[in-house]
Amino acid sequence: MTVLIDEPRWWFKDRLWSHLVSDCSLDELHAFAEQVGIPRRGFHGDHYDVPQEYHATAVAHGAQPAPARDIVRLLRAAGLRLTAAERRMSS
Repeated sequence: MTVLIDEPRWWFKDRLWSHLVSDCSLDELHAFAEQVGIPRRGFHGDHYDVPQEYHATAVAHGAQPAPARDIVRLLRAAGLRLTAAERRMSS
């Protein structure tokens, strides 16, 4: 069981953002996000959007840095990746 985070490189609302995912379960992901202080409103169906200022804290708590392409691949392999339509419905 691993929680992964990509580099904060996605611009939105004048901030850089990362994506936080689990390679095995959403329960693990929610528990980790809560432990780090990331609000539930940051959850988007299969990942959390994480502002840059949380990145170092997430890594310090055990999130493994990974390239974005690896995160998507691992989500698919775990059966946790949502399609674009499913993400829209979960928002």
